[in-house]
Amino acid sequence: QAQLVESGGGLVQAGGSVRLSCAASGRLFSTYSMGWFRQAPGKAREFVAGVGWRGSSTSYANSAKGRFTLSRDITKNTVHLQMNSLKPEDTAVYYCAASLLSAVTARENDYDYWGQGTQVTVSS
Repeated sequence: QAQLVESGGGLVQAGGSVRLSCAASGRLFSTYSMGWFRQAPGKAREFVAGVGWRGSSTSYANSAKGRFTLSRDITKNTVHLQMNSLKPEDTAVYYCAASLLSAVTARENDYDYWGQGTQVTVSS
């Protein structure tokens, strides 16, 4: 069974940067796609960015385009989310997820494994 652990969250001023990491352990195949979601207080969980492991295709939410970059470390089975030019509205718990689908997907129900999340707080 795939296990995902996020790290790298914290407090940052608006305009700053944060790099989140997601380490995968257990039986996680290279054909899985990976994604990042976030959930702000009082709001539903939403898609942020995703990548298909084999094809390296990526997808970003409109709010993330031009500011966030999703990358992978193949040898360590780790995915990173570089977040630049952060805004207060980026404040949320960020979750890493893995899907049995090899192609990138933004659909929450397509993801089979989830991490516990890491808090990112952006101050004004």
